[in-house]
Amino acid sequence: MASATEERICLFLCFFLFLHLSTSTKNNPIPSPWPEQFHSVLFINRSGNLQKTDLWYDWPKGRNFNIIQYQLGVLKYDLEWNNGTSFLYTLDPFNHTCKRLHFDVGILRPNWLDGANYLGQQYVDNFLCNVWEKVDFIWYYEDVVTKRPVKWIFYSGMIAHVMTFEVGAVLDDEHWQAPVYCFSEAEPEPKIHNRRSSSLLDLEAAVDGGFRGTLMSEMS
Repeated sequence: MASATEERICLFLCFFLFLHLSTSTKNNPIPSPWPEQFHSVLFINRSGNLQKTDLWYDWPKGRNFNIIQYQLGVLKYDLEWNNGTSFLYTLDPFNHTCKRLHFDVGILRPNWLDGANYLGQQYVDNFLCNVWEKVDFIWYYEDVVTKRPVKWIFYSGMIAHVMTFEVGAVLDDEHWQAPVYCFSEAEPEPKIHNRRSSSLLDLEAAVDGGFRGTLMSEMS
């Protein structure tokens, strides 16, 4: 049988380990909230399909805009509003197309990374980054020094490299207006509850550029 001294040593070691684990968790870095307004250029690789996305985030006005240039292909616009409405459309010189969608949630909040699981540090794209994972949907890499995002990896394998990150940049209001043909009553407005199950719709631009639907539904 263990002596009283051995039992005390065992209890002390267990208590010390508990304190160490608790302190380590509390000291984990927290991802920086997104600025309320910014512009970012993203280079995105989705299973070999390349695109450049101009991301305009404007939380005070409740809007988010992804302008998506596919490699040697079409230029698409993904305009999102905080009331859950999204417009996916093309402009001249491409054929005029538009899909009007409605999601159960609005745009991502600046603190949408709250509660993400910290995974440690890793060198990514020549930057030392803190890494977090959120709801098994996105892996988020943030520069340790500048706190700017560097890279995102989505559950689907899609990878976004952050090329520029301009805090405070705002797109002029005139560019936030969807074209008139988006307001035709000929086609009902689909309601999307979960983007993972929406493969029957042409949501390629929305999935690539504006990923809020699935992420926010998982977070709620």
